[in-house]
Amino acid sequence: MDEENIIQGLVDLIFKAETQLPVDVLTALEQAEKKENGIAKIQLQTMIKNAKIASETKRPICQDTGVQTFFITAGENFQHVGKIKTLIKKAVKQATETIPLRPNTFDVFTKKNHKDNIGAYIPAITWDFTTGSDITITAVPKGGGSENMSSLVMLKPGVGIQGVKDFVVDTMIQAGGNPCPPTVVGLGIGGGADLAMKLGKYALLRPVGKRHPDENIAQLELELIEKINKSGIGPMGLGGKTTVLDVHVEHAPRHPASLPVGLVVQCWADRRATMIIHNDGEYEVK
Repeated sequence: MDEENIIQGLVDLIFKAETQLPVDVLTALEQAEKKENGIAKIQLQTMIKNAKIASETKRPICQDTGVQTFFITAGENFQHVGKIKTLIKKAVKQATETIPLRPNTFDVFTKKNHKDNIGAYIPAITWDFTTGSDITITAVPKGGGSENMSSLVMLKPGVGIQGVKDFVVDTMIQAGGNPCPPTVVGLGIGGGADLAMKLGKYALLRPVGKRHPDENIAQLELELIEKINKSGIGPMGLGGKTTVLDVHVEHAPRHPASLPVGLVVQCWADRRATMIIHNDGEYEVK
């Protein structure tokens, strides 16, 4: 495998995620714009224009280029899996200079900026494994404004799904315009505290408008979308019909004594891109 070629492919992946809004997100914004009036309509038109200019001029969609976050699914027969983490770190450093990316990694104690978007446990990488010999890497730049509105709660099991609904709606209403709505909400239910938050972020990988295959969960998603949008918070918190573009739910079994709920918020610029690396070193960025 040509490592320099893969590093360049990873830089291309980050570049696409930062500069090109996924088609499903852009379509959802355009559909929302048709339903709005007044300032809400103007805000959505501005977002759509912003996304198109970023793509045409090859510049980041937002000045906050986020914390570099990756979800990886590796085929069990992919022979270079041990090199991927190192190559991603090199690619992030290179992308910081060449795209460029805003340096977003600060030491929590010294407040020193690392200036290369690299640090302990950063970039954030989540691994999974499957059959086959390809490796799939999805880049999800995560901005600070929306991340600040994310939340974890350990509910008492007795409150049930109604308690989950109440938590989600109340949290998004309290968030107001802070996460730059219309947002996409990823919701993780069950597992433990760490898994619930991870599931919430994992849920953001699903395209906007694609429902969960379980009909009951799909109905929960639609109900939450309706309830949050009835808040009237609207685009950028200035009022309107569209506060969320979508809500995605993922779940895991829970301990009988706890009901963890992890809520992860993504701003209107729901950025992501995917790269597939084949065993022979060839790759595709989608």
